[in-house]
Amino acid sequence: MKKVMTTITAVALTFSMMTAASANTGVIDEKLGVPIVVYGANLTAEQKETVKNALEITSSSAVEEITVSGQDLVKYIKDGNPNARMFSSAKITQRNEGEGLVIDIVTPSNITQITSEVYASAMLTAGIKNALVEVAAPNPVTGHSALVGIYKAYEVSTGEKLDIERTDVANDELSIATQITENAGIDDAVVAELLTSIKQQIAELNPATREDVEQIVSEQLSKFQIELSEADRQLLTDLMDRISNLNIDFDQWSQQLSDLSKDIEEKFGTFISENEGFWESVKTFFKNLMDTVSGWFNS
Repeated sequence: MKKVMTTITAVALTFSMMTAASANTGVIDEKLGVPIVVYGANLTAEQKETVKNALEITSSSAVEEITVSGQDLVKYIKDGNPNARMFSSAKITQRNEGEGLVIDIVTPSNITQITSEVYASAMLTAGIKNALVEVAAPNPVTGHSALVGIYKAYEVSTGEKLDIERTDVANDELSIATQITENAGIDDAVVAELLTSIKQQIAELNPATREDVEQIVSEQLSKFQIELSEADRQLLTDLMDRISNLNIDFDQWSQQLSDLSKDIEEKFGTFISENEGFWESVKTFFKNLMDTVSGWFNS
């Protein structure tokens, strides 16, 4: 479920698109290397061209192109289906240390379940950092398979090997975030902030037992005033318990999560506060319209 309004999406992506444009100048960064473009293996030739256009890949673009298939899904996700059909595609451009993650869904109408904030949260869980990631699909898809392509592209671009335990947990994080959004009727951005806040508490408090993790989850649900079913609460607790046992540098992770949390707050909080006058004018317009219509019938 995607409740984020088109206007918010447009505002939020402006900076990301400007950053993406700077990466398409054709100048090769000899320090960080060229961007990696990864295409879903099940794209038709026509669909691939659509994705190329969305990602602004031309014949003169300085990029490396690879493909992601169901076999890659098995590599990064336990119990993955090697016959899975892959359509989501992505371009990943390395950024300097400390510059963080920028996620740009360049075909927002075709990525139906996963928002940039949820992608960013899952990527930090998987161990991806300091990258501009652009996601695209030629037709409506949930967006889950894009994460596998991002894993593969990240490994190719950095030469690093991601921890499969972390990539598997990150995949579960995407699924659970989607489930909570749909079942509880909560906005995607709020779910992303909830997950980020819980993980930040885990990084800072280093819980020793599952009960400690459960306490953190309960406190954060209360903080965000979110009511979950018992089943969803258990899924969330199980996920966070797995995260707490990952091989992560939690000191560094805490700062990354803090930066992500601030990005989410600024992205949506700023828009709402700056446009209070606009929303008031909308409400006033409809109130006046109803008063006018009511006057017709009462005259």
